[in-house]
Amino acid sequence: QSDRMRFAEEWRNMLEGTKNLDFYQEMVSGIITEGDRVVGVRTSLGLEVRAKSVVLTNGTFLNGLIHIGEKQFGGGRAGERAATGITKDLVDLGFESGRMKTGTPPRVDGRSLDFSKMILQPGDDDPQKFSYLDSTKPLTEQRACHMSYTSNRVHDLLKEGFDRSPMFNGAIKSIGPRYCPSIEDKINRFADKDRHQLFVEPEGWNTVEYYINGFSTSLPEDVQFRALKECDGFQNVKFFRPGYAIEYDYFPPTQLAHTLETKLVSGLYFAGQINGTTGYEEAASQGLMAGINAHLKVHEQDPFILKRNEAYIGVLIDDLITKGTEEPYRMFTSRAEYRTLLRQDNADFRLTPKAFELGLASEERLKQMEKKQKQSSNFVQFFKDTSVGPNEINPILKSKDSATVGQSDKMFKVFSRPEITMEDMRKIEAVSEYVEENKLNREELQQAEIQVKYSGYIAKEKNNADKLNRLEGIKIPKNFDYSKLKSLSYEAREKLKAIQPTTVSQASRISGVSPNDISVMLVYMGR
Repeated sequence: QSDRMRFAEEWRNMLEGTKNLDFYQEMVSGIITEGDRVVGVRTSLGLEVRAKSVVLTNGTFLNGLIHIGEKQFGGGRAGERAATGITKDLVDLGFESGRMKTGTPPRVDGRSLDFSKMILQPGDDDPQKFSYLDSTKPLTEQRACHMSYTSNRVHDLLKEGFDRSPMFNGAIKSIGPRYCPSIEDKINRFADKDRHQLFVEPEGWNTVEYYINGFSTSLPEDVQFRALKECDGFQNVKFFRPGYAIEYDYFPPTQLAHTLETKLVSGLYFAGQINGTTGYEEAASQGLMAGINAHLKVHEQDPFILKRNEAYIGVLIDDLITKGTEEPYRMFTSRAEYRTLLRQDNADFRLTPKAFELGLASEERLKQMEKKQKQSSNFVQFFKDTSVGPNEINPILKSKDSATVGQSDKMFKVFSRPEITMEDMRKIEAVSEYVEENKLNREELQQAEIQVKYSGYIAKEKNNADKLNRLEGIKIPKNFDYSKLKSLSYEAREKLKAIQPTTVSQASRISGVSPNDISVMLVYMGR
């Protein structure tokens, strides 16, 4: 994780160093429209800011309501007031809205904790980086986290406050994230468990504030405090602030196009928790896509859409606008049908050329990516073209308990064996010489190994993706009249009318639309 304060400062500095970017800090309280298009926003002071496109990234602030035990107060997060007015304007324009909830754990003073009673959770042995550029370097220093546990005693103390819990007394009616439940929810749902993990995470390098991951709660503050004191290492704990739950408005994302532009109001875009998602990366990726498309719309350029086989962003947005969500949506690898194509190691191959075309990636970044692609591809070809004899390869195979060979064979075939690594192959003189002569770096070596090991799986998945893309190419006319298709099932007709998919492929992913319904559509469209 990043140092929260330094992360915010770095982004602030980057934004303030960006040309032609203006700032104005105030609460937006309304949307200004003319006909079916947005023309600006209204602030709480009554100022009107005119715009050709508007992106709403409201997080948990829309009519936000914070719960701590039986206490409730408006707020977007601790210490910041809720945003009012926007939901009413959108509902008046015809949008459907709903409520969701999320929670956060107590923040505590690290000086009051006894880390010797906890389990050390050190950082990565070999920390790497998120960026492919040489301008960033892997971490050389990391702060450790620690782990503690709840106990039956802690659970009993927490249960004493259940009658004052907004989760159980009916004060909270909205749905929270399935995959990071509150501590009271865990105790209630997993009653057979006698303990739950707590991860004690520092908030930054220069602060004593700690985040108690796993203890998210909306119980009364006195109950939180008494229960946490019973966990190992927390006997003398001092709170910075208690945990709380927050309810907020969201807008079912089936009301959006793939660009994240709303179907009802031209030029208006939604991104983040307003669309029913939860999580930092989920919000950031939507903000990126909405921002790109808002810019392209203003300049009357074609929209930018990532397909499901091109990026997890494509999976996320397609899931949201096609299937909708009734609980906070998290992006998991399991949601993608083309996981083998959407790998961490080839993110630059997939997305850098697109980013360069948009003007977001520099020429330096593009050239670096092209060099890596060429170097790794040439190395894979070297393995395909070059043979290795039994005398040289068999000692390596024996050391790995792998079947020996009786005659020379292509290196690619030997390297494809699961137990044979790049380190093993580099013991072959010709391979070692190739690496030295071509000055291959760690990323290029890793990429070549992946291409060899998974070549069959990658080719099969690419073939499946190409088939899907053929359906993706069959466009459905805007405002298509599904009532003409008498052979469609009633459910399919209702769902298709509501979601208005733009392609036959998207229509096929809508819950309730069967393969037979897709066949009916294809016949009608002359396919």
